[in-house]
Amino acid sequence: MGFLIVTIVVLNFVFWWMPKRLTKIEILVTCLFAVMLELLCNIYLDLKLDWYGYFEKGAQWTSMLIIFGIYPAANAIFLNYYQRMKTRVQQFWYIIGCSVFAVVYEWLAEVFGFFYRNEWKLWYSVIVYPFLFLLLVGVLKFVRKLLASEYTRS
Repeated sequence: MGFLIVTIVVLNFVFWWMPKRLTKIEILVTCLFAVMLELLCNIYLDLKLDWYGYFEKGAQWTSMLIIFGIYPAANAIFLNYYQRMKTRVQQFWYIIGCSVFAVVYEWLAEVFGFFYRNEWKLWYSVIVYPFLFLLLVGVLKFVRKLLASEYTRS
């Protein structure tokens, strides 16, 4: 549990003190999307199929620590620093680097006992994480497009 608490504190500290390249509405909407996606995946992959989960089988209140303590901050940090990647090559390697970090963190979460796997294999995560990070970038671009169209109508 100590590793989880340290992760939550560090991620949220970085989030609150990093120079923001995202607006408050962009942070809010993308973080809500990240939490919604996590909850949706958990409903099916954890609760229905029992492929993986947090702590032990079924829903626990302690899972909220992970869902609300890690996902919003990790999402905002990822998107905030993605803005600094100017070329496609930089963006590619940034997503690969974040994916590697996420896979290693997932493995550590299993080692420290707050994540377990049944049918889900670690190499599935290796494949899925780059697409998830691209999806977050796509959501940010969509939010910006919506915001731009609102400002031009006014």
